[in-house]
Amino acid sequence: MNSGIAEELKNLQLLSGSDFVVQLKRITARNEFYPYENSSRIFITGGEGREDFSNLINVAQKAVKRGYTVFVLPNPNEVRTADFIFIRKGVYKLYDLKTISGKSSADNRLIGSIGQTNRVLLNITTDYNPGSLARSIKRYFENSSTALEVLVFKGKKTVSITRDLTLSPNYYQLFIKRYLKGK
Repeated sequence: MNSGIAEELKNLQLLSGSDFVVQLKRITARNEFYPYENSSRIFITGGEGREDFSNLINVAQKAVKRGYTVFVLPNPNEVRTADFIFIRKGVYKLYDLKTISGKSSADNRLIGSIGQTNRVLLNITTDYNPGSLARSIKRYFENSSTALEVLVFKGKKTVSITRDLTLSPNYYQLFIKRYLKGK
């Protein structure tokens, strides 16, 4: 892998605001990215040998169905980085993927993403208790002063939770209603 992209990913951690977005755009414009299996919406830099590659592609495909263009980021050894850059309607966002397949793993998975990026994508692949998940997300925001969003993929549903929402007096009811909607 080109060491230049590792350096650019490392630089993300030092940036905020419009500089951060400019850096995301710079990364997605790099020539290391190419379409995954001729997809016009999923781009990779290789990494098919990574043990989490099939999960990353599975989630990228879910994101494409939700209207995103997805860049699957490489995982350079010397840089702790997020997994995806999502683009929709010209808005660039960096996400760390946490797939939840156990009954009580959301807390640990969310806490593990602190320091990688300020947005986490929870891919829920199990029947997870919505009240427990709401509490885990609230704790994540309490433990990470820089956290901006937790995006939840559950089946065909997408739930976006921001810090402001977790501060609402009826956050738990709102979350559970959104999470269970259409179930």
